[in-house]
Amino acid sequence: MSEIPAQAHQGRVPRETWHDSLWHSSPPGSIYDYIKVASFSIGPDGLVDQWSLRAEELFGLTAAQAVGRDPVEAFMPPELRAGGHRKVAEILDGKEWTGLIPFRIPDGAGAHGVAEIYVMPTLTETAERAALCVVVDVRALRRIESDLAASQAIFGQSPFGFLLFGTDLTVQRANRRFATVFGGAVEEHRGRTVHDYLPAHEADRMAEALRRVLETGESVTDLRITGAAPGSREKRHWSINLYRVHGGTGLPIGIAGIGTDVTRRHLAAREAAGVRRNLALLNEAGHRIGNSLDLETTARELLDVTVPGFCDLAAVDLYQGLLLGDDDRPARPQGPGVPSLPGQGAGRAPSAPLRRVAFASAVSDAPLSGPGALVAVGEIHRYPAASPGALALRTARPRLAPAGGSDDLVQSTLLVPMVAHDTVVGLAQFSRTKGSEPFGERDRAVAVELAARAAVCIDNARLYRREHERALILQRSLLPPGDPEAAGLDIACRYLPGNAATEVGGDWFDVIELPGHRTALVVGDVMGRGLRAAVAMGELRTAVRTLALLDLEPAEVLTALDEVARGLGAPGGSQQASRAALHSRDADRSEVYLATCVYAVYDPVTRRCTIANAGHMPPVLVEPAEEGAVPRPGLLLEIPTGMPLGVGGEPFEEVEVELPEGALLALYTDGLVESRDHPLEEGLRGLREALADPVRPLEDVCDHVLNTLDTRHGEDDIALLMARVQGLPLDAVGDWQLPREARSVGRARELARGKLPAWGLEGLLDTTELLVSELVTNALRYGEGEIRLRLLLDRTLVCEVWDANLAQPRRRRARDTDEGGRGLQLVGLLSAGWGTRRTHRGKTVWFELPLPMPGGPGESVTELTAEQLLGMYG
Repeated sequence: MSEIPAQAHQGRVPRETWHDSLWHSSPPGSIYDYIKVASFSIGPDGLVDQWSLRAEELFGLTAAQAVGRDPVEAFMPPELRAGGHRKVAEILDGKEWTGLIPFRIPDGAGAHGVAEIYVMPTLTETAERAALCVVVDVRALRRIESDLAASQAIFGQSPFGFLLFGTDLTVQRANRRFATVFGGAVEEHRGRTVHDYLPAHEADRMAEALRRVLETGESVTDLRITGAAPGSREKRHWSINLYRVHGGTGLPIGIAGIGTDVTRRHLAAREAAGVRRNLALLNEAGHRIGNSLDLETTARELLDVTVPGFCDLAAVDLYQGLLLGDDDRPARPQGPGVPSLPGQGAGRAPSAPLRRVAFASAVSDAPLSGPGALVAVGEIHRYPAASPGALALRTARPRLAPAGGSDDLVQSTLLVPMVAHDTVVGLAQFSRTKGSEPFGERDRAVAVELAARAAVCIDNARLYRREHERALILQRSLLPPGDPEAAGLDIACRYLPGNAATEVGGDWFDVIELPGHRTALVVGDVMGRGLRAAVAMGELRTAVRTLALLDLEPAEVLTALDEVARGLGAPGGSQQASRAALHSRDADRSEVYLATCVYAVYDPVTRRCTIANAGHMPPVLVEPAEEGAVPRPGLLLEIPTGMPLGVGGEPFEEVEVELPEGALLALYTDGLVESRDHPLEEGLRGLREALADPVRPLEDVCDHVLNTLDTRHGEDDIALLMARVQGLPLDAVGDWQLPREARSVGRARELARGKLPAWGLEGLLDTTELLVSELVTNALRYGEGEIRLRLLLDRTLVCEVWDANLAQPRRRRARDTDEGGRGLQLVGLLSAGWGTRRTHRGKTVWFELPLPMPGGPGESVTELTAEQLLGMYG
């Protein structure tokens, strides 16, 4: 049987076209195939005379097996055969009948069923009574009823929108839920397309998905479509599932689509994603903001976190006074409607100048909108009094600035004050351009949290910068000013403090002039960093200078310095520290200061250097190479490395080294040779090799060392002290032994009078004779053994008188009736300085006279004022 094409039913094919198609064969798969309609006929004799192929499929018997058989006897159970024969007789008498007949299949191993049969009387060619029987399997009808009921439930009772699209992608059927959402009756949606419901771009996506499902048979699951219901501007989100629908023969007849409104789920997911994104943003901020103690770097770290993850553009403005280290903080102005905050009086005035320290943009050529938008990085500016920025600074609360004109790319700007410890330190701006989601309340809270974290880090960086600068000033004030000078030595030094990102260390060096044109060279390093280390360094440096003036041996200086270091952390000094060591509770309360130090004393007359070490790096000695020879690397002096200062309980040893003329001695701190990437031995070897050519100018040697070694500059302080040996010439030294007898006083005057003119110091003859006479006289009167007189000429004239008595002379005030006792008073008045020191064989008393100015008149005996003369006599 031919069927009318689907296009004809849809009203899309001209009548003449489908009329011709009535005579064309329809493809398999009609309703008759699905319900399996069979037919057979009964002849006038009541036997089967025709048997259709469908009857063969239904009953499982061929025509040869069925034709000529009594259908009642063949298919009906025995107990029903009597009634069956009556019905057949009635049918052959011309009566129609319809009903359900149970049947069994002959020789079918007991197979049976129920058939719905339609019996229509017929006439043969000879006008005899016959019958045509149409049989339908009741099981197939029940399946069709179940399918229709399920289909009706889907279309009529499903809470989801349901559409059935034809093969031409038009709507064939819509359920009631779909019609409720999109309006109109269910029948009104027939023949529509997805373009009647969705925006163009979403409709194209949907149509493409329908075509793909129809062509491939692959289902589409959870296709997200966005649109709006008719008459509503509210954006809705649907999840679409598509699958291909097949006929009874398996051929596709359309696409079924189920739509679920997931708007709430979408909003909840977006809310959860926003929360997760903000939590991740805050977590990232905790890791990335505050890694530097630099104000500008911290501000840039804030922008690195927020752009583009939180906003499209951002900027940070900090108060200029804060950047300059100004601690004057005027009270934040108050006015009507301005809320009070904790610590309100500790804020800065919003009219104070700010400097833009950082700016970041994820959009090219898109400046910030609002006041201060066109401010360049590094520029100083002020916000107008009524601007959102000024209000945010004054109230310490965030403000949302409106967008500019229609041409402005920025649609929303948050101005968030940066508050740390109840003090506003600056302002952060976050902007989003058009096309991005505007700022909401959650974004405002996140922006406040980000700005607060950055503000605390910036305030900490400010406090650190202030402490760092103070410690640096203190440290530099304690270092020798200018280029140190020493008799018989060419001195060059370098001090490189750590950068602003590292704390100030306790490195120091010093060059101390000692009596007899000797020089003390000191390099030390207090363990630890910061202001306390710098203060401890200053105390130790002062102690070293004080001990040096006592003219102690290097080992004795370090021993006394160790006691000083032990007392730095105890309120009561070294004695309290010693007692605290005996009581663990007190020891825990005492702060321990440890330091390393090298102390060397150089005598230019003998060119001998006495060195003691307290846990410090060994000095490097570079001997001059012979003419034409290859320069040799420096040597690490083998000096016993004592314990660091502050440990206590261990004695220090000293070593005396003779330095050749032209040799170079280098003292340094560990920052010069230590590196995380290289072992210490490698750094020391690099230093020795860098010092291999001591002939070049000493300043050039310093620069060469610093440029050659991997100094890790910025991680640790570096102190470098170099001294090139230039011993006093033989003609600059007068050294005589005098017997222990009275005439040695006159002999000493004669020796001095004979030596000074050779040095061109005739103007100092009288003064020198007088003071030499006093010192030799005291040596004869109070000393022991032979007397030694030594005159040294360098930048000053030094006279030394040696004897074997260890007793130190003491300056005292003579009584009016005393004939003597005024010699040392006279020495103190006429010399630039005088003193005593112990030696291995006794003591030395010395005085020092300044040399006449070049080109000036010669000087004779220093004239004493009347007050000075009277003071000598009470």
